Amino acid sequence: MSADQMSIGEMLAATVPMARTLNLEFRETSPDRAVVALPDQSDYHNHVGGPHAGAMFTLGESASGAIVLAAFGAELSRAVPLAVSAEIAYKKLAMGPVTATATLGRPATDVIAELDAGERPEFSVTIEIRREDGAVTGEMTVVWTLRPNNPS
Repeated sequence: MSADQMSIGEMLAATVPMARTLNLEFRETSPDRAVVALPDQSDYHNHVGGPHAGAMFTLGESASGAIVLAAFGAELSRAVPLAVSAEIAYKKLAMGPVTATATLGRPATDVIAELDAGERPEFSVTIEIRREDGAVTGEMTVVWTLRPNNPS
């Protein structure tokens, strides 16, 4: 399968070893929303038997990367998406499988307009991490930039 035919989830699993290591499941990737699941795996549990904080961070960051690629994939020939910063808050004990849902903090068209104007736009992606029962176990924000390949 060529890169053009791969889904965003398949591409991330093929090119990001951590996503592959954690067996992340890319359930939905669109410019509006990305949903990524972390199966319950004892090798990645913490001291209380739930997913380790590092695994949950990787889950959230991977969901943010998936929506960034979905929203800005057409711009990859002229800009590289890079994570600038990230914050995570662990709200409740996560047990069993968890799912991260990512959304863009502002319209993609605004970000692209800044890139078109010769700027290096920054934008946030918000992520909610939930247990199977729907309880929010974590909230995360990743700030991304589109770094122009040939800055003026």
